Amino acid sequence: MQSTAQNRPANARSLSIPEFVAMLAVLFATVAFSIDAMLPALPEIARELSPTDINRAQLMLTSFVAGMGVGTAGVGAISDAIGRKPAILLGAAIYIGASFAAIHAQSLQGLLILRFIQGFGAAGPRIAGTALIRDLYAGREMARITSFVMMIFIMIPAIAPTLGKFIIDLAGSWRAVFVAFILFGLLGSFWVALRQPETLPTERRIPLSLGNIFRSAREVLSNRQVMLVTLVLTLGFAQMFALLSSSQQLFGYTYGRSETFTKWFALMALLSGIGTIANARYVMRYGMRRIARSAYAMQILSSTVALILVASGLLKGDLAFYGFFVWAVSVFFMAGVTFGNLNALAMQNMPHLAGMTASVVAALSSLGAVLIAAPVGLAYNGTPLPIMLATLICSGLAWLLMGRLRD
Repeated sequence: MQSTAQNRPANARSLSIPEFVAMLAVLFATVAFSIDAMLPALPEIARELSPTDINRAQLMLTSFVAGMGVGTAGVGAISDAIGRKPAILLGAAIYIGASFAAIHAQSLQGLLILRFIQGFGAAGPRIAGTALIRDLYAGREMARITSFVMMIFIMIPAIAPTLGKFIIDLAGSWRAVFVAFILFGLLGSFWVALRQPETLPTERRIPLSLGNIFRSAREVLSNRQVMLVTLVLTLGFAQMFALLSSSQQLFGYTYGRSETFTKWFALMALLSGIGTIANARYVMRYGMRRIARSAYAMQILSSTVALILVASGLLKGDLAFYGFFVWAVSVFFMAGVTFGNLNALAMQNMPHLAGMTASVVAALSSLGAVLIAAPVGLAYNGTPLPIMLATLICSGLAWLLMGRLRD
């Protein structure tokens, strides 16, 4: 596969495509692993640190995402100034440090602050990694590479809840999960440090100054394509985060699958991985916008049918759970089909500001998604209706906005 990106550094070819994809998958999966491995720990955290309001434990997820959203606001400009590798390693160091401190947290408030800092650090590998891909690839080719990354990326969150539960059972405490986060952060850091050449040559770097940051940010924020994609990503992330925030309660309390939650979650993630495989195969033929818009149309149909079935009570017992499960798979499938394409659409005309563009898109979409997902998750009422309604609305708006984009 040959890159169409311009000004590729000569030494950037030293990594093979399979190793490059695997390394980026680990960097990207830092975020997913940090969220999904926490899911089995939420009941224990609630009992120990928030016994009078167990619903607050799900803020462990949204606080991490909020920290990531804030972190992404600055890491792009930093990576444009000092290079992709230093930005990745700096973020990883913050992530590892916060994970170590979280092991000793004695209150939910303190733990939420550390989760925020952990998310702040995770923004480094996520955003600088996206800019690194854009340094080497463009357009549909970037979307295809991102889909390959997502294929491996989806396998990690598929096993993350099971791994999290195993660690908790083995150590006898939810705090041991943060040890796994430290080890995961070290794996990605050493891989990048030892194997990945820098992809941003010195002559293309933008000195870090307020003037340069404001000028770069203004150019990105004034780009119609980037802003439309950001709105769509916000709606896409919001429905996925809302489902993730309430997944343990839905599987455990609503449908009585608490003992087998990790197995169902793994199956759901693996089935949704079909979306990334399909996208990698067909994106070069059909284009990013067409595939993503079709995915949102599918989600509109899926959520409409699910809402009718749940609200009417037509499905009972095991059938009710299986109906919910199929719908939940469709939400993750939609994410696998759309997120890589949307990031490529945002980045394709901004190679000179890849870091800043990745920052703006991720920061605005993550923070916007939290503002939507947090109240939806807290609205959990023992049924999946709040999540399904929010998903229908978000997908409908995303479908409308996708009609205004171009490949």
